[in-house]
Amino acid sequence: MQKIAYLGLGSNMGNKITNIENAIKAIGAVKGIRIIRVSSCYETEPWGKKDQDNFMNAVVEIASELSLLELFEELQKIEIKMGRQRLEKWGPRNIDIDILLFGDEVLESQKLTVPHPYMRQRLFVLIPLAEVNSEIKFPDDGMDIKEVLNRAIAREGNQRINKIV
Repeated sequence: MQKIAYLGLGSNMGNKITNIENAIKAIGAVKGIRIIRVSSCYETEPWGKKDQDNFMNAVVEIASELSLLELFEELQKIEIKMGRQRLEKWGPRNIDIDILLFGDEVLESQKLTVPHPYMRQRLFVLIPLAEVNSEIKFPDDGMDIKEVLNRAIAREGNQRINKIV
C-alpha cells in the first residue's frame, strides 16, 4: 500500500543546489518511490550549530510502496553514495535527507523518530513543507501545517530564509 511521505533535504557543502538535485534524482530512482512534488530551494542560516556555511533546503513529497524503515535505509544509502560523512551532530554536510512525515505513522525508536522531532522548530522545513502541501495535518496531534508554521514564526521570529529557485 502506498504512503505519502515528506522528505527534508539540506546541503551546505560544495554545490548545494546540485547536491539537492542529485539527491532528488537518486530518490526518484529507488524502486517503489514516485516523486509527487518538490518545493523551491531555500537558502537558510545553520540551525543548531551556527559556525558553518548557510544551507540550501528543500522538501520533497513522495508516494512510497516501501515501509518506513525500508525508506529510511534507502535514504541512508543515497546519503552514503553521495559522500555524506557524519563527523559531528548538526555539522556541515553535502547532503542530509530526513523523513519528516510518513503517512499517518508515528514512530519513536533509537534509529528513527517520525514525525521528525525538530521539524516544528525549523522554519527551513516548515516553509517548504507548506509550499508542497498547505493542507498537511500532523499525525501525532492533528495540528495543520498553517497553525504549526504560524506558531514557529511567532516563537522563532523572522529568520533569514531566502527562496532561491
